[in-house]
Parts: sequence; structure tokens; C-alpha cells
Amino acid sequence: MTDKFKFYSWSVSLYSGKARAYLIKQHIDFDDISPADPHYDAHIRPAIGRWIIPVMETPQGEIVQDGVDIIDWFEHRNMARQPAYPKTPKQLISSLIMEMFGVEGMLRPAMHYRWNFDQDNLDFILQQFGLFAMPHLPVEERRDMALHAAGRMRKAAVQFGVTEDTAPEIEAAYHELMAEFDAHFSAQPYLLGGAPTIGDYGLFASLYAHLGRDPHPLRLMQEKAQMLLRWTERMRNPSADMVEFIGCDESLIGSDTIRDTLKTLLRRVASDYLPEIEAMVSFTNECLSDNKPAENEVVGGESLGRGIGKCRFEWRGRQVTAVVMPYRIFMLQRIQDAYDGLDEVAQKQVDGLLGETGLSSIMHTRADRRVERRNHREVWV
Repeated sequence: MTDKFKFYSWSVSLYSGKARAYLIKQHIDFDDISPADPHYDAHIRPAIGRWIIPVMETPQGEIVQDGVDIIDWFEHRNMARQPAYPKTPKQLISSLIMEMFGVEGMLRPAMHYRWNFDQDNLDFILQQFGLFAMPHLPVEERRDMALHAAGRMRKAAVQFGVTEDTAPEIEAAYHELMAEFDAHFSAQPYLLGGAPTIGDYGLFASLYAHLGRDPHPLRLMQEKAQMLLRWTERMRNPSADMVEFIGCDESLIGSDTIRDTLKTLLRRVASDYLPEIEAMVSFTNECLSDNKPAENEVVGGESLGRGIGKCRFEWRGRQVTAVVMPYRIFMLQRIQDAYDGLDEVAQKQVDGLLGETGLSSIMHTRADRRVERRNHREVWV
């Protein structure tokens, strides 16, 4: 038995980045291990029933899958050096909204900028995918197998609404978003002050593995959003890394303050992601009414597929079709559960912020059935 935690992941993996940044910032002693390691196939995969990352194995042999579950494993045991969840209502809800936006709401730019710029990206991506997935194979064999996997990921990008028709708007929206992030991180080191919260970890998922590491979007960030780039560096550093913020300590802004630059980012969630949330929940409720899944039934079935269909919604003047993944219901519930746990005074304070930023409906857009994670799967309850 070792005292280290084992973190099965890839640097190229969007979903892995969220949990890895948390482990780094909490000064957790862990090893990054490829799922190509024989132990993964022999022990991890049978335990969770599928190939998926990230997965953490504790020194005691407990297996934890999914970024949320990994972070909460430490939070629930009071092992966090800096707790991920703010204690005040507006900061808590804002951070959870940005977590969902980073992990799920930014998938269109993340997928577009990875898979639609082959001249800049493809050699790097194939080398990296092959290196992490098949380190034991010769370089050319790794490349050929990675090229096959890349074809599947391109199809997945289309499922998220990345098409030739939507590409111009995806790029326009991302340029606007970069500028808004850059303004925010010019004023403070993290979303809510001098320490990262769950919102930072969620945002890091898209803003590093795809948008801050692949060559084309990395160069774009270097040219257009240097303070956003600095934040991605900061999120990979076990120290606070706030050298440009003289006098700033590792604490959140006091008095439950939400800075104007963060309000701008929340308005971006309202304009660029809330329509999809509403369409997704509406489709899910129709699907639940028609199919009536049994209690504890695995969402999407036992296969690797986690979608239940496609929804259609208007986004920046275009009609977009995208896959409905009830994992997003699970993420949305985290926001709504936190709100429901507040007292009436705190809820009114949050209501004021949501009204000001165009997000009021996020608390009322609810699925008719809950999605919970049990035995490393999303299930209907």
C-alpha cells in the first residue's frame, strides 16, 4: 500500500483537468497515471464497469470516479487546504454556476478549437493522444490508432452542435468570452478573490486541456487574453502564484461581494448557455413522461453512451441541435440544491443577483426526476 493517491487521467482530457487542478491546489500527494497502466484494466475498469477518466484510487484502495465525486471526497472529509465551496450565498451559487458552465457550457468552443484547426493542431493532438493512451506502442502505430480515435471525437463535436454553420458564431462568442475572462483576471487572481473555488476548477476543464494547451487556441489565448492565460498557469501551480497582485492574500472577497466583471461572466452564461439548459430540461421531461425509467435505472443505458436524444434551441440567432446528456441535469441540480438549502433571506439575495444577470430561470428550470450518481453511474431516482 502507498500513501499516495492514484489519479488515472490524461493531460489532454477536459474532464480530468478539473480534478487535477484541485489535487494540485490542495497539496494532495498523488501520482498521475495513464489508464494504459495494466492496473487500470485489471482492477479499476472492472470496478467501475467501463473505461472512463478521471478515476482516483485512494491509498486504502477506494475507487472514486468523476471530477465532482473526487473533489467532494476530500471536501466531505475536511481534507481541503482551501475549501472549494464558498460559505456565503451569492458566492456559492455564482461559483457553482461557473463550474457547470466551464465543464458543460463551454464544450462547443472546446471541441471546435481542438478538432477544426488541423493545420495547427493535428500533429500535436495525435502525438499526445497516442503518447498517453498507448505509450508501449511504436510511434507510428500510436499515431494510426490515435487518428482512428480522433475520427470518433470529431463526430462527438457535431453532437455538441459544432458544425460549419455554427462555427462563425462559436468563434465570435469565444472571442467575446476571452475578453470578459481577461478583464476579470486582470482585477483578481481567481473568480472570487485570492483562492480558487469550485467555479475555478470547473472553468479550468475547458480552458486548459483544450483551449489553453492545444496549439491553435493556446496561441489565440497568448495573443488575445494574457491575463486569462496567467490564470491557467496559476491553476496548475501548488502555490497561490499571485505575484502581480501585491498584497493579495489567499482569501475570498469579503461581504459576499460579486464583482462587476464576474456579473458580466454570469450574463454570458445567461446568453450563451441558459437557452440550451432550458431546451435540455424540456426534452428530458418529455422523455421521462414517455419512457418512465425505473428507479435506479442507468441513464442512457449500460453502454458508453450517456445521451438520451437531441434537443433544438436558438443560440445567437441560429438554430442549434445538440445531444441531451442528463449528467448536465446532475450538474444543474448542484446549483439548485445549494439554493434550496439557503434560508429565505439568503435566497432573496441570490434572487437579486440572478435577476440582475439574467439567470433567474436557472432555479426554476428543473427536471421531473433527479439524476444521482451511484456505483460510478448516473441513474434516475
